[in-house]
Amino acid sequence: MTADLHVRSSSEHTDFFVRVCDVEPSGRSVNICDGLARLRPGRFGGAGGAPQRVTVDLWPTAHRFRRGHRLRVQVSSGAHPRFARNLGDGEPLGTGRSWRVAHQEVHHDPDHPSAVVLPHVRG
Repeated sequence: MTADLHVRSSSEHTDFFVRVCDVEPSGRSVNICDGLARLRPGRFGGAGGAPQRVTVDLWPTAHRFRRGHRLRVQVSSGAHPRFARNLGDGEPLGTGRSWRVAHQEVHHDPDHPSAVVLPHVRG
């Protein structure tokens, strides 16, 4: 499973986290898989640039979505403490002290078709 995102950020040091959940008819949400893409300078256009395509590899999984269940996709800039925090300025993850706010955009239109790619197996 992967998430293909078309994104823009005000920071060259940023993360995009994606989680896929199974939502039961009762509203209970169960996490299925997730993943994080950590972006660094040279990989990203930065502020004012065109949206960039980023592929987030999600953890391998096998899951059956039952009739009446819904799929939930969550996109954020991090998932601390699951993944190390990204301070946004390139300092080492374990010792950095300066925080920099990143303004994130996820695009979804005909020219920027952000999507979660779900392999389908009949059985």
